[in-house]
Amino acid sequence: MKAIRVNAFGDPEVMHKEEVPDPVPGPSQVVVQIYAVGVNPVDSYIRSGQYPLKPEFPFTPGMDASGVIESIGEKVTRISAGERVYVAGSLSGTYAEKALCMESQVHRLPANVSFPQGAGVGVPYSTAYFALFYRAHALAGETVLVHGASGGVGIAAVQIARNAGMTVIGTGGTGQGRAMATAQGAHYVVDHKAPDHIEQIRKITGGRGVDVILEMLANVNLGKDLGALAFGGRVVIIGSRGTVEIDPREAMRSNGTILGMSILNAHEHQLLSIHAALAAGLENNTLRPVAGKEFPLTDAATAHHEIMETSACGKIILLP
Repeated sequence: MKAIRVNAFGDPEVMHKEEVPDPVPGPSQVVVQIYAVGVNPVDSYIRSGQYPLKPEFPFTPGMDASGVIESIGEKVTRISAGERVYVAGSLSGTYAEKALCMESQVHRLPANVSFPQGAGVGVPYSTAYFALFYRAHALAGETVLVHGASGGVGIAAVQIARNAGMTVIGTGGTGQGRAMATAQGAHYVVDHKAPDHIEQIRKITGGRGVDVILEMLANVNLGKDLGALAFGGRVVIIGSRGTVEIDPREAMRSNGTILGMSILNAHEHQLLSIHAALAAGLENNTLRPVAGKEFPLTDAATAHHEIMETSACGKIILLP
């Protein structure tokens, strides 16, 4: 089969297509024939060597995908060959025509969800759910600010929070992005490039501030976020591309809490619960992944440039 391989850390051009042996499932494992691959910022961090967990060379990037179960190993009981699934993590990497996964890493994909949409479920939706409910302990009736509400995690967070009874404020740096956030359910949308966007947010909340902030770019926004918190508010750091200087007195003023997270730190029982909730949302159409730009698998380097250098609008997809 064909797969993208990385033999050394570096820029996106270190990724090359190679011919590799087809995977064979062992006990509790499955092989997925991949129809669409989801590209995440974390894929770029791992490829460049900036992520704390460093895979052994050579490796195939990718955590998210969708497709059909090709074969199953012994002790697999939850899923059968021929079923449509989305992949949330794998043993072999997902930038390939096939992926070897543990049974626990694949989840049924409802017929109403396309394969490109399914490839956008794994990391974005589980991250948004984990951030909202496991880290921030968000509640119905609270106000949630989603920074970068037009990206993969942002769209997921807007949909999940809206359907959980929260008031959602989304931010976007482009008109297209702000329109996307509104279309996905944000009650209010703000341009985070506007110098007074924190004042706008406080005005929306009647001066009270927001209960939860989901932060995708903490190195740029964290210091400002603290000034937008309501008393007892929480900031969950989902993404950051560098260091930041903050005034701790802003957190003291609101009894605010800064929380870090990575979905890779979630326990297996947490992930099973999260994906049970996501499967229900996909089935009843309250969760609707948005597939953005699509590239052939051979253009993985272009996709990595795109996700790190432009404003996202939907999920970037690779097609094997």
